[in-house]
Amino acid sequence: MNVKLLLRNSSKKLFVIAIIQLCTFQISFANRLQPQPANKNAQQASEHITGRVTDSEKNPLPGVTVLVKGSSIATVTDINGTYKIPKTSNEQSLVFSFVGMNKKEIAVENQSIVDVSLTNESTLLTEVVAIGYGSQKKKDITGAVTSVKSDNFNKGVASSPEQLIQGKVAGVNVTSSSGAPGSGQRIIIRGQGSIRENTGPLYVIDGFPVGLAGTGSDDYNPLSNINSEDIESIDVLKDASATAIYGSRGANGVILITTKSGKAGNTQLSVSSKFGISTLAKKIGVFSADEFRQKITEIGGKLTDRGGNTDWQDELTRTAITQDHNLTLQGGTNNFTYRASAGYMKQEGIIINTGLERYSGNFKANQKLVNGKLNINYNLNTSVEKSVNANSGSLVSDMLSFNPTYSARDANGDPTKFADLSNPLINAELYKTFGESRKINANISPSFEITKGLVYKLNFGYENSSKEVDIQSMPNANPYEEGSLTQQFMNGHNTLIENYLTYTLNKENHNFSFLAGHSYQNTFDRYRSWSITGFANNGIEPRYNPGLGQKLTLVSNQPSGWAQTDELQSFFGRANYSYLGKYLLTATVRADGSSKFGANNRYGTFPSFAAGWRMSEEEFMKSIPAISNLKLRASWGKTGNQEIPSKITQASYTTNITGTTSYPLDNTTNYVAGTTYTRLANPDIQWEVSTQSNAGLDFGLFGGALTGTVDYFRKVSSNILLKVATADPIQPASTYWTNVKDMTITNKGLELSLDYQHKNINGFSYGLGGNISFVDNVVKNSPYTILTTGAAQGSGQTGATINGLVNGYSVGSFYMKTFTGIGTDGLSTYANNGASSVVGSALPDMTYSFYLNLSYKRFDLTANFNGVSGNKIFNHTAMNKFYKAQLANSNNTTAKAIEYANESTKNSASVSTRYLEDGAYLRLSNLTLGYNFNTNSLGIAKWAKELRLTLTGQNLFLITKYSGYDPEVNQNSSIDGIQSFGIDLNGYPKARTFVVGLNFTIN
Repeated sequence: MNVKLLLRNSSKKLFVIAIIQLCTFQISFANRLQPQPANKNAQQASEHITGRVTDSEKNPLPGVTVLVKGSSIATVTDINGTYKIPKTSNEQSLVFSFVGMNKKEIAVENQSIVDVSLTNESTLLTEVVAIGYGSQKKKDITGAVTSVKSDNFNKGVASSPEQLIQGKVAGVNVTSSSGAPGSGQRIIIRGQGSIRENTGPLYVIDGFPVGLAGTGSDDYNPLSNINSEDIESIDVLKDASATAIYGSRGANGVILITTKSGKAGNTQLSVSSKFGISTLAKKIGVFSADEFRQKITEIGGKLTDRGGNTDWQDELTRTAITQDHNLTLQGGTNNFTYRASAGYMKQEGIIINTGLERYSGNFKANQKLVNGKLNINYNLNTSVEKSVNANSGSLVSDMLSFNPTYSARDANGDPTKFADLSNPLINAELYKTFGESRKINANISPSFEITKGLVYKLNFGYENSSKEVDIQSMPNANPYEEGSLTQQFMNGHNTLIENYLTYTLNKENHNFSFLAGHSYQNTFDRYRSWSITGFANNGIEPRYNPGLGQKLTLVSNQPSGWAQTDELQSFFGRANYSYLGKYLLTATVRADGSSKFGANNRYGTFPSFAAGWRMSEEEFMKSIPAISNLKLRASWGKTGNQEIPSKITQASYTTNITGTTSYPLDNTTNYVAGTTYTRLANPDIQWEVSTQSNAGLDFGLFGGALTGTVDYFRKVSSNILLKVATADPIQPASTYWTNVKDMTITNKGLELSLDYQHKNINGFSYGLGGNISFVDNVVKNSPYTILTTGAAQGSGQTGATINGLVNGYSVGSFYMKTFTGIGTDGLSTYANNGASSVVGSALPDMTYSFYLNLSYKRFDLTANFNGVSGNKIFNHTAMNKFYKAQLANSNNTTAKAIEYANESTKNSASVSTRYLEDGAYLRLSNLTLGYNFNTNSLGIAKWAKELRLTLTGQNLFLITKYSGYDPEVNQNSSIDGIQSFGIDLNGYPKARTFVVGLNFTIN
């Protein structure tokens, strides 16, 4: 490990020094209890050895452990790198060790002064990275894999683990679906390769794939039960060489999450607490009450003036409090280690009556038996999550458009009741959605070394989840609401059984590793829903007594539901070969059989090949001292995507009692049940396939102080799965699922990551770096003129679309009319007679991030920035609210509504480039100041191993031209399952958060 790389997170260095200082205190205390030397050794015992320890650049190294070999006598170097240690004999040896540097042993002999220079140990070469069904040293990896360790995670409040790596990995774009607590995250790895909603990367937690796939969507977050404090590392597999081991689920990348494990030694208790304060990061400049009155008068509108002066953005938002507490107990012996944790988070949303509460627990243990040949890993993760949402979309709409002359509260401080409108403060109490989800994820994975190098491993996992949702409106007299309740119930389970063998063989200069295995995974999901209306206004919430509802009929409130089972059987293998540690080869193959496909195409095979050349190990490169590491990589492979609805290869029917599906059997109007097709069968559907090639270069310069990676990739998705209309109009069903022949989605791009770490004299160090990626996305050979998605909402918008897939353009392209201004008649004018065309893309063509680390003695400061460019955002909120007719009818707007003086108040808003804006931004996402206390100085070192205080600011500033709350938007407006991009419609605004954190560890 390179000490300069260690300083990538300076808090880690200070933490190590704190431990060393504590150990020094303990050793010194122990030495005082040792018997005194006999007289014959008294003279030697009174002598000392002194010296100075430096790095390769002659900078002093504080905190280096100096140990008399074979004894407990030890000390550490001071801030100047000097030390003093007793000399017990001329035969003694001193061992010098420091995290991030190579250990050195020196025989003392007759010396009284021993100066030492320690050399760097490169983490680039020794760091272990998780890959599918195993791990590898980073120096031996031939695929495109990026690992983010817990020390480098984004700090502060993270209600979902995806937030930990936002901006940390080149080629990975993480976008929040909203600013609400616990909202899902959409992750796109190396460009958008699928067109359907809910298609994202595969998530694997401690070797257990979560479901048959997972994506961060509004209604399902596969990582919602994982406490961020329990995560040790997140590894992102990006190219086909890395993801092909997961075959049919690796087309959109794979994210491996490794949770923290216990360590052998004395039992340790760790406690961490965070308290955060969040406020609305940005207000939209709607008119004040006085401006509102003036502007309506100027345009000749109808002013409704109630005499008030209300800022509804202030009334409907709040200063939100977050608390996050975690307790961890860990320890064990050489043969048994354990780690148990419990967490509690309560996060208020900045919109009133919204928030999240989560209880989580994790237990992880490792047992070694049979002289270490049998190794058993246990892992249990569980959580209960409760949420409340006071119809935030409606409240955001009211924040921006509600008449500011209406007083929010009366003289008693209660929400004012209006005769003509409903006060949004009252609506926030009447209309709420309550959710409660429970998840248990458990797996046990014993492995047994059959013979030297040959290991058998069983991986058995089980996941159980359930969720209840109550959508409630309270009965009320003024404003009148009869009261209603919709209850939704979801539950499911996921079972995994895997058996595989790993064989390693090291023979002289040849190293082999082979993997072969079988996997079976079964998932079951069930959904049920029903509604009841007509509740008495008696103060009882409908969700607590549904039986009080008076209206429940099969006509108006018909129950609904579904259930489905999916199975996936797989055979997989991988071979790794290394010659002289510098010529590397990898071959992988996986064959998947899925119940989602018909008998004609049940199985698919997904191979990959990769090669690497560690040029820095060649003799001709060793003459260049500035180069510490240089490796070329190349890979090619195929992966799949099976994320289509269950049963779609089969015909589907529905039975109803209506005039469109049945007819009376007599002369009456009594209809009998009638059954019709809703979907045609297609047993020939195949996998969606992604073919990817990658060329990469990993390098380290100046002893590992500067490290970096460059990758060029090309990914082509084919056999695109899509629900299409039947060609023959005379069909029993209007749609069916199929593979679109010849249609492809191509992503190609360049990724660059750089990190530089430097340590100065007197304990000051710094690090800086970042990553940037360029992606070009294009749809080719589509047989359709356009596949529309992004449904527009609002009066007069039925059938209007915002996004479209068009040949020669990217997924997520905006397809709409081009606004050219206001005509002499006061109405909007458009280019090309109002014909729609592609006018930009919602997908950024460049994403980037950079960071800065500073540390001085016990202080450290970290700043993380991230941004995107090249993308557009459709401001659907502005289209619905910020136009002249709205203002003329006494609805609040912004200055955008009156930017054209000659615009008629009868001019309607429609989907066009008038509301299409630049989505580029640069954000200071995270700034953390930390201090590591000296527990020795505080007199608590006997029981406190670590004490650390942090102050974190999140979303501190944002540079953007976008006029909405935030350019990071992801509201789902899909049509027929084709996902939408870049549409902002009443999105939950992002918060600015300040967090104080305290961590301490008890021995």
